[in-house]
Amino acid sequence: MSHCKPWKWSLSFIFILSFLFTSTISTNQELQFPCKPPQHNSYPFCDTSLPIQARAESLVSFLTLEEKIKQLSDNASSILRLGIPAYEWWSESLHGIAKNGPGINFNGTISSATSFPQVILTTASFNRSLWRSIASAIAVEARAMYNVGQAGLTFWAPNVNIFRDPRWGRGQETPGEDPMVASVYAVEYVRGFQGGSVLASAHADTDKSILTSDDDDAELMLSACCKHVTAYDLEDWGSFTRYNFNAVITNQDFEDTYQPPFRSCVEQGKASCLMCSYNAVNGIPACAREDLLQRTRVEWGFKGYIASDCDAVATIYEYQKYSRSPEDAVADALGAGMDINCGTYLLRHTQSALEQGKVQEKDIDRALVNLFSVLIRLGLFDGDPKKGKFGKLGPKDVCTLKHRELALEAAKEGIVLLKNNDKFLPLAKRSISSLAIIGPLANQTELGGGYTGIPCEPRSIVDGMQRYVKKTTYASGCVDVSCATKAGFSEALSVAKESELVVIVVGLDLSQETEDHDRRSLLLPGYQTDLVNSIASVSKKPVILVLTGGGPLDVSFAKEDPRIASILWIGYPGETGGKALAEILFGDHNPGGRLPVTWYPESFTKVPMSDMNMRADTSRGYPGRTYRFYTGERVYGFGYGLSYSKFSYKLLSAPPTTLSLLSTGSTELDSFSKRARRSAYGINHVQIDDMKHYCDSLRFPFEILVTNNGEMEGGHVVMLFSGSPKVLERSGRSPEKQLIGFERIETVPYVGVKVRMMVDPCEDLSIVNEDGKRVLALGNHSLMIMQQYGEDFELRHIVSIIL
Repeated sequence: MSHCKPWKWSLSFIFILSFLFTSTISTNQELQFPCKPPQHNSYPFCDTSLPIQARAESLVSFLTLEEKIKQLSDNASSILRLGIPAYEWWSESLHGIAKNGPGINFNGTISSATSFPQVILTTASFNRSLWRSIASAIAVEARAMYNVGQAGLTFWAPNVNIFRDPRWGRGQETPGEDPMVASVYAVEYVRGFQGGSVLASAHADTDKSILTSDDDDAELMLSACCKHVTAYDLEDWGSFTRYNFNAVITNQDFEDTYQPPFRSCVEQGKASCLMCSYNAVNGIPACAREDLLQRTRVEWGFKGYIASDCDAVATIYEYQKYSRSPEDAVADALGAGMDINCGTYLLRHTQSALEQGKVQEKDIDRALVNLFSVLIRLGLFDGDPKKGKFGKLGPKDVCTLKHRELALEAAKEGIVLLKNNDKFLPLAKRSISSLAIIGPLANQTELGGGYTGIPCEPRSIVDGMQRYVKKTTYASGCVDVSCATKAGFSEALSVAKESELVVIVVGLDLSQETEDHDRRSLLLPGYQTDLVNSIASVSKKPVILVLTGGGPLDVSFAKEDPRIASILWIGYPGETGGKALAEILFGDHNPGGRLPVTWYPESFTKVPMSDMNMRADTSRGYPGRTYRFYTGERVYGFGYGLSYSKFSYKLLSAPPTTLSLLSTGSTELDSFSKRARRSAYGINHVQIDDMKHYCDSLRFPFEILVTNNGEMEGGHVVMLFSGSPKVLERSGRSPEKQLIGFERIETVPYVGVKVRMMVDPCEDLSIVNEDGKRVLALGNHSLMIMQQYGEDFELRHIVSIIL
């Protein structure tokens, strides 16, 4: 979702409508909620005994054409004669209730909400249960805000696009570069947010059946929206903007990289909303691609509504030049399967599109049934929401101690230790007489990144350090993050010289990477590198370097410099980030975060950001993208992250060294195997579609014992990878390695922890061919564990499986 829009007057119009809506609701108590007795509860759509679809169709049948059109905007108009109030669809909840979007306001009883770490840092924890717990906590606060009239029930999060290019300004909002990780995150967020599992334990009288149901028509606590379908990962680069960009994607990349998170979001997460993106996909704007949008319903079983990104319908005509008129753009979007337009384009052009015969009323009815079905599932047409299952939630449930502790835990689990020469960290408590904190972000409390609300109790990094060292001195060094001058260097050098120990905080903020703004360089902005080197040259001891921001940075200079003892990446850690960092530096928490993205060298900026190909192409000097296909040098690799402890692995349950496709004894599968086709790579394979009924019989457990060989307890992430037959790897069309499983465990010194993962060959050992079909190659497959050796990581071969 976007709050930066190409038509600013249109955005203003939305907010004017929102203001009028809020004013109307506050002065007209009769329209607080639909189906209010005694005047408006006798309609069939208020009958809770009827199926959701029937209720939605009934409601649409009562509407005039003019009323229908006024429901096609994010700011849906009231229908006075039916007792239906206006409704604002646009609220945001990426990593806490955000200020973006007119559906949220902090000017009432609730003036703040818990600010969790930005998604990219939370993902670095590789902790599924943490991801779901955060989503559930956000849901509790969102529903509480709805109950006091400060939020809607439909939220446009999560962002599960792949972080394909390190320069992307919105990569910070995503779960990273790996499609499997992004898929898992999508499922956990949606299930936690729509079902509110935290609420089940917090309120014993809550009907828990609604919190765990897999039914697409089940009641919802809130509605989550997976965005942006699809291949959206460019804001402003060269002559391209997100509004005019045409993402040219191969069938292979489409199926094995760009689409998996959205498919999982629907099939496993049961998301009630999808959002189509600004960009075109292979020449057709995403919001006008019928094959793209209808596939979600026909193949994936999606039951929900499809929203456009804000003014994305307008871009079909105005920027993409795909349609010949505004009316054609409306017809293209509605015909493709989009249901609601964030913006006013449909409000202004649908009537004329109808008059010109380009839109049929049945297309509008279909869209409205999808929209009202979600609102009915949310209980909006069941009477007074305050008397419902979630009516007890209110201000007492926002910014709770439990939620702030969860935010702290998320920051601590996500922070990544990138360098720790000679075990410089953790620092000894009470042994440091004076500490200098230097950097333009060190004393800032706004460390949440994009889509942040108003935090409950924001604290800076300086605040966090002062809990451990009373004599803590601060100097900014740079006026701001862009660090365009060296005006503050002298003060910083003076402070550094006088202190026993120095922590330098540099990196990125929203002036460098954000919506509508991509980076041009992977280096530290401005004179930040000079600041670090200058401080390191005068410090009494080696310095500690702390990096902020969501995008990868080329800090090769610091990686190799012995004057810089330790490097930590803290992303955008949210309101508890200062405390989290201090606890790690002083040994109250053992770092265990892992990078969810590859950190590339500055030379990668020569690669056109507009090139959507994932796989390397040596014929044109193209190095590929992400850990799965990139062939160049790395500053730090995907999955990199040190700990204060060392861990060893022991295989407990060896998988079979040979898996026969005939093991089921099925004559039908025997037939599939005998007609396994020979691919262009010179290797036999079987299409997964031919095997889908037999995949379960091929699954096997993988079990290892992980032992913490250090003196500190702490979390540890186990990462299991698969490798394809070598002939496929050499072709460059198959990933060299592919993450197929991960598990975060808690360990204590010298005690082993069993980790068990199930391996599904059809999913985990298969690849996508050039036709976009998933196939299982016959031959020698590898299972590998990522293991630390010194301060480097390598994939340790565990076992080979012959298919």
